[in-house]
Amino acid sequence: MTETLLDDPRTATAPFAVTLADVLERLKDYPPDRILWTPTPGTATEEDVVARGSKGVELIDGTLVEKAMGAKSSVYAARLVGFLFMYLDLHPRGFAYAPDMIIRTGPNQLRLPDAGFYSWTRWPGRIRELPNIMAVMPELAVELLSDGNTKDEMERKRREYFDAGIELVWIVDPMKFTIQVFTSSSQQTLLKRGDTLDGGAVLPGFTLPLAKLFDDLRDRVDPVGSHGDGS
Repeated sequence: MTETLLDDPRTATAPFAVTLADVLERLKDYPPDRILWTPTPGTATEEDVVARGSKGVELIDGTLVEKAMGAKSSVYAARLVGFLFMYLDLHPRGFAYAPDMIIRTGPNQLRLPDAGFYSWTRWPGRIRELPNIMAVMPELAVELLSDGNTKDEMERKRREYFDAGIELVWIVDPMKFTIQVFTSSSQQTLLKRGDTLDGGAVLPGFTLPLAKLFDDLRDRVDPVGSHGDGS
């Protein structure tokens, strides 16, 4: 296979040779069927992500990678965002966001959390105008696990989030009815159905019994297959 010299996505300056083996090594945490070949891996840009709109594609090391999605995760993501909005109606500290928010966690790195929160401290201009890509990091990022997620993928994403300045990450598993609360890339608390989620220092006063999140929908949403749980 002919090698092509591209800008190194890690430095955005130094050239490196791209082969299929290079791509798979750099993206070894992701199933190959989610790695897009158009544009050629290593050449994708932020504009390519924006152009795809709500199709759930992230930019990783200059390569487009489909975000694992599922109907069940989408339902619980919408429900969780609803609880965040209810909290913010009473405590107007900022705004919640849903899956279409694109955040830049580094050079050639764009992520699409399933939900999250920005305080007015980090975004004092309110939401009259928001860019297509957010360079300012939210305080909270939420990921809903779907069939197709891998453990290594979620570990890499968590590290990226905290390195970029996110303070709190919730990993919601709608199949196991659990939420992992991370206050660093490695420090976590596992909450189960009978526990209560709180917002800590990021969302003071926010509480959500997980039974209220999970049990109201448990018998109405069909289960899906196994996946990487990031634990």
